[in-house]
Amino acid sequence: MSLNASYYRPIKTKIREAKLSDTAIIAEFNARMALETEERRLDIDRVRQGVDALLRDPTKGAYFIAETEADKATTIAGQLLITYEWSDWRNGNFWWIQSVYVVEAFRGQGIFRALFNHVDQLAKARNDVCGLRLYVDAHNDSARKTYEHLGMKRTNYELFETDFVLKDH
Repeated sequence: MSLNASYYRPIKTKIREAKLSDTAIIAEFNARMALETEERRLDIDRVRQGVDALLRDPTKGAYFIAETEADKATTIAGQLLITYEWSDWRNGNFWWIQSVYVVEAFRGQGIFRALFNHVDQLAKARNDVCGLRLYVDAHNDSARKTYEHLGMKRTNYELFETDFVLKDH
């Protein structure tokens, strides 16, 4: 996603919290994102089950959907997930931004910016949220520039993991 002025064309976008009926499209977007960013083919049934589990249990997180309207039809143009990490140092939750996906035809039109601004405003309105965090692939220069442009700062932390489900591709 580039914020180059010649490419960036904002369109009217409505942001809403995802509903259970959005499970299939969210799972599809997650699978597309994994393929595009990590060249991983996800088990779509497992992804659907994971999305369903989160949508049924708000303590796990919340998905937000970006909708646009064209020709009197509403189209889902993107999504963003937040999950929670308690910080005892700050006595508050970080909201982790994850599962960001914008449909290719809508990239460069302010969809992610609208999702980010919505979540940022929600987080700032709460006393129990101490900040926003996300991780980005080290080779995704475009995403890094976008996040920096929105005011996010790179930290000194590196991510380590042991993944019991998704093995090496």
